[in-house]
Amino acid sequence: MNHNHPIRRLGALALTGVAALTLVTACSGGDDEPAGNAAQAAAGGPEPKTVEGAKAAAQTVFDRFAGGDFAGAWDMYTTAGKQAISKDDYVKLNQACSRKGLAIQLTSARMEGTDKAIVIAKQLVAAQSYTMVYESNAWKLEPAKEGLALYKLGAAKAIAAQKKAGTCAGQ
Repeated sequence: MNHNHPIRRLGALALTGVAALTLVTACSGGDDEPAGNAAQAAAGGPEPKTVEGAKAAAQTVFDRFAGGDFAGAWDMYTTAGKQAISKDDYVKLNQACSRKGLAIQLTSARMEGTDKAIVIAKQLVAAQSYTMVYESNAWKLEPAKEGLALYKLGAAKAIAAQKKAGTCAGQ
């Protein structure tokens, strides 16, 4: 199962050579429910440890990324994701190479245990699966192994790797 991260995917497609389309969606509940969960989380309480909570958090990450708020998207990474790349390098990498402005829509989601959810997202015609992990009372996006490897290069080398692979949108 591919657990590519949307931000990494759109900004760091170089290592995987995968199409630059992605993201997440939900298969249960109405559209009103995720918005309510997001509002609850924004109010300072713990996010619901449900598929609806995971969907709402995933859509927030994808919206931030698609809107160019890379620092805000990085804030919603797992601890492992944040340890792989600094916020500044993450922002530099995505400002240089990501495809901003293309909406990412959730199409389905499912729980895998009590603290992990798999979400499927679509951008244009491509769909991708992502893993959301419940950490510190909140759902966080877990970058794929390929994304973590790219991030560990640092911004300059990651940008160069994406340009070499032809996956840097800012080329």
